[in-house]
Amino acid sequence: MKSIEIPIVTGPGSQPAERDGAEMEFMQLPSGMSTYSAPIVPEAEDTEGLEAALELTETLLDQLRSYRLGDDNAQLILDQLDDANREFFDQLLGEGEVSVQCNQPFHAVIQESVLAGVWRVRYLDSEDRVVHDVIEIGDIPALVKQDCFNDAETAFDPSGLEIPETVYNAAPLLTEIADKLTQFTPGDDVHVINLSLLPHTEEDLQFMSDRLGIGPIVVLSRGYGNCRISATNTRYVWWVQYFNSQETLILNTLEISPVPDVACASQEDIIESAERLDEILSIYR
Repeated sequence: MKSIEIPIVTGPGSQPAERDGAEMEFMQLPSGMSTYSAPIVPEAEDTEGLEAALELTETLLDQLRSYRLGDDNAQLILDQLDDANREFFDQLLGEGEVSVQCNQPFHAVIQESVLAGVWRVRYLDSEDRVVHDVIEIGDIPALVKQDCFNDAETAFDPSGLEIPETVYNAAPLLTEIADKLTQFTPGDDVHVINLSLLPHTEEDLQFMSDRLGIGPIVVLSRGYGNCRISATNTRYVWWVQYFNSQETLILNTLEISPVPDVACASQEDIIESAERLDEILSIYR
């Protein structure tokens, strides 16, 4: 019997077309996962005049080694450094996965470094000039962890809300949030409302946004796809949205927590960052 080779093709487009011309569409999932790459820093023979920066990096390493989740964040002030020494830190820290825009109580731009748990916090004046330059070591900078909800509402009563006719499901969701907030304290389990799985209209979302308010902080995480984390003006309530590589919203949630975990470095991250920093600095010893 003569053998017959049958090509096997799988995946999108491998199946016969439907008679009515309809085609199966596949959702584009997040892509472009960030990976660590060692920063490019000056060679040992090119560090003349960088003694101040090198001394601070040894302090940074000590702080990373000793930091434990729950500790107050450690800080290194860079204001006293000249341009060359500050540029060394620009090269050493680079840009990691998470960035933060803060408008209150301070105007600041925050960037996680390539070393997870090491953050560059730049405080700006009204003309966006850097007036204070700080490195923080911690799971998340203190501006986010401690100061985000200073002026936020602590609770609200949804029973007296005037609900427009075009709003259908916002009221029970706001009632759920209000009930949880009366009981919630930092350290409790995170409470998540997955809006992507619930029926709602654009008017529902707008009504909830108007009632919860807009907070002073927006966090962007690029660890896997893109995640936008927006503080509301209601204490401990965050709007967390995940987008795929086509910038299509694929997961939309409200989260009750001090800070969503997706924005924070873990203890394992910080231990690994200490090991990486030790390896980077070994060329200068």
